[in-house]
Amino acid sequence: MSEPVLPKLDFSTFVLGIIGTAYVHLGDAPPPEGTEPELEFARQNIDLLELLQQKTKGNLSGDEERLLAQALSDLRARYIEVERRGGPGAA
Repeated sequence: MSEPVLPKLDFSTFVLGIIGTAYVHLGDAPPPEGTEPELEFARQNIDLLELLQQKTKGNLSGDEERLLAQALSDLRARYIEVERRGGPGAA
């Protein structure tokens, strides 16, 4: 059996992983088996991205800065929407 080919690990790949996890916890992506979306975990992922943005200021490429800024904008807006609705999965 051949080993899976993993994507190159770089800053953008790392950030995309955190973004994906945040969307899982917001209820916008299917969670891994045995887990449930959780708003507080989504908030923690957003906080982590904010920390990365602060600590890497001036050290990222333009594309990396844009990825982080756009992700934070989108996730913050989505978080507020989900929170107002009553959490992930609320009608």
